[in-house]
Amino acid sequence: QKLVLLGAMQPGFSPPCPADREKDPEYWRGQAQETLRAALRLQHLNQNVAKNLILFLGDGMGVSTVTAARILKGQLQNHKGEESLLEMDKFPYVALAKTYNTNAQVPDSAGTATAYLCGVKANEGTVGVSAGVTRDRCNTTKGQEVTSILRWAKDGGKAVGIVTTTRVTHATPSAAYAHSANRDWYSDGEMPPDALEGGCKDIARQLVENIPDIEVILGGGRKYMFPKNASDVEYPHEDKHRGTRLDRRDLVQAWHDAKPPGKVAKYVWHRRDLLALNLSRVDFLLGESRHPRVPRPQPCALGDPWPVPGCWDSWSSQLPPGDAGTPKGCCYLQGCPTLGMLQALHEAVELDRAIGLAARLTSPQDTLSVVTADHSHVFTFGGYTPRGNPIFGLAPMQSDVDRKPFTSILYGNGPGYKIVAGERENVSAVDFAHANYQAQSAVPLRQETHGGEDVAVFARGPMAHLLHGVHEQNYIPHAMAYAACIGSNRAHCNAAGRPAAAASVLLPFLALLFLLC
Repeated sequence: QKLVLLGAMQPGFSPPCPADREKDPEYWRGQAQETLRAALRLQHLNQNVAKNLILFLGDGMGVSTVTAARILKGQLQNHKGEESLLEMDKFPYVALAKTYNTNAQVPDSAGTATAYLCGVKANEGTVGVSAGVTRDRCNTTKGQEVTSILRWAKDGGKAVGIVTTTRVTHATPSAAYAHSANRDWYSDGEMPPDALEGGCKDIARQLVENIPDIEVILGGGRKYMFPKNASDVEYPHEDKHRGTRLDRRDLVQAWHDAKPPGKVAKYVWHRRDLLALNLSRVDFLLGESRHPRVPRPQPCALGDPWPVPGCWDSWSSQLPPGDAGTPKGCCYLQGCPTLGMLQALHEAVELDRAIGLAARLTSPQDTLSVVTADHSHVFTFGGYTPRGNPIFGLAPMQSDVDRKPFTSILYGNGPGYKIVAGERENVSAVDFAHANYQAQSAVPLRQETHGGEDVAVFARGPMAHLLHGVHEQNYIPHAMAYAACIGSNRAHCNAAGRPAAAASVLLPFLALLFLLC
């Protein structure tokens, strides 16, 4: 019922009138004064050392997506939507990050991940390496590897983790641990002969070997961990889920074998097994589903118990809290290239729920939380819609060119371009409230592209004020490392007045909830 309400402009629909309080100028003046008082309180800077770092990364979550997700969140709660607040909206510091790659004006997820995780800009399609590496050229990699903030934290004696709703070997999370001339070298089965002969390692192998003591790894893409043609544990009769490894290795077993004696390492592939764990007795956790970026027919409504039958799977919503009041995992990913508009925005709302959960489990006095995106998409919404218009609904006007209606949400390019009888498709003749509906686009492409504009960076906690103004995207991990006294820039850590860092830190890198980019 909620989807019907939000997805269509019903006959006779009229947007709700503004609340009486909004008609009173004193309402807006009072609101502004309270905001001013909150801003003045920020003059007392939080310069504590960050005990915990949490990076939430929404893959493809541009500013227009954030705004539309805010409206959707409010409308799911039976409000008009525009006045609602996302959890990230409550963060006191906001910056903009420039997302270009060293060789691309409009970036890809690999080069951007290298920037916001490793602190250096790189070429598109490459992960965890400098701009001296050419995509697909294995022989340009040696000596060009760059390390990530996850490695800096681990070297500083901290506990670290990665949690993602895409495959763990996807470009976005893989920059945390891998160094590859091609983001698509998930297993050796995807690598060309010259790369294998040149000694380059696939990304799944690097997940197990490069930083073997990552405490938490949760995501998808388990087929890249198993020998070629090995049957999948959950889908034994589906060829597309069979193992892909040419070296015949079982990397899950290799992951387990690499753990120190006396340490408890658990591998799970189903939610029930995850929830059955006593996390206080687990030292290392690896959870891999099949590639979870497969859209399901029905998105979840805000407040529904998780998982809802038919909803998209998400490790981040299934995790019980970890020890010491901190989340046990650390990385969420998000995006929106192949999903429909409805699915993409519901996933953004789910990401926001995860941000809210982390906020409740931690304190801004010792936890620096950062929410950002790797890049945007060519997603927009407009059409002079009235206040409270369903975010998935129609604009209140027809085109003055072809005399057809249009949805408020549109894309600059992508698979939504449709010509019927020589004219633009009439959206009133299709179910544009359906979960798999693809909004119309101006240019036909099989897959919609990324956008090139800056993305927002929201920050709260120790040293969050360092994220302000307009920055290069590679600045983000340097600011976070400074706050936590990890990495190379630590001269300030013993300065008078800065509380010492705690002995353990949980580093959640989240990011990327949503699509294949």
